[in-house]
Amino acid sequence: MTVPAPLVASDLDRTLIYSAAALYLTGADAAAPRLLCVEVYEGRPLSYLTETAAALLTELAGRTTFVPATTRTREQYQRIHLPGPPPEFAVCANGGHLLVRGESDPDWQRTVAARLAAQCAPLDVVRAHLVRTADPAWLRRERTAEDLFAYLVVERSLLPESWVKDLAAWAQPRGWTISLQGRKVYAVPKPLTKSAAVAEVARRTGAPGFLAAGDSLLDTDLLLAADRGWRPGHGELADTGWRAPHVTALRERGVAAGELIARAFLAGVTDPGRTW
Repeated sequence: MTVPAPLVASDLDRTLIYSAAALYLTGADAAAPRLLCVEVYEGRPLSYLTETAAALLTELAGRTTFVPATTRTREQYQRIHLPGPPPEFAVCANGGHLLVRGESDPDWQRTVAARLAAQCAPLDVVRAHLVRTADPAWLRRERTAEDLFAYLVVERSLLPESWVKDLAAWAQPRGWTISLQGRKVYAVPKPLTKSAAVAEVARRTGAPGFLAAGDSLLDTDLLLAADRGWRPGHGELADTGWRAPHVTALRERGVAAGELIARAFLAGVTDPGRTW
């Protein structure tokens, strides 16, 4: 009897795709991997993966359901052109939107709205606190995303660690999570999770489980819910030493980690009965 393949859900930025500043290329230039650009914005190339990773992801998409799971807004996600056929499902806004063939699923939107109203302080309260407590010396911009969560763009070298810790302590009893990723400080409602949206995809497709990868605090729920997971050797989770028994902590960083994750995904779906 053939064992059904698990679906694959992965964070994108700094997990599978990388900006030029996050490539972590080392060694001689001649030995650097060939890169494929997968995102262009305002005429500038923004995000890359290796050509090898691109081939692995193309094969992966032909073998199982591949679900990009990102904190990006729908507009930001749609700038990305991953190799292979367009994914049937995608998770945007950290689980706030479940795209089905490129369109946000209205039933999922209603489910998310009900959970947020019941469990979290309103977005405008959290946004006001962010702006009121941020120091103009290091605050560059403040934004909301999809009317679901808020984030600040900061000068990282000037950002006090104590401010982030104090913000997390303030947000926690109000049902919000704080995540520092590069130059961005995210404030996200706790019920707004990638894992909940991916579980809905698994339910709809009948997948027996899923494999996952991610690099940030906002990916922990996805990694913990997965049957098997991977995290790269950079990012918020690596910096804090976060681990789980079924999650492989890679030493590799940047596009090298992304390539290893794509390879691990393919191995996981071609041999779903394998004991890890």
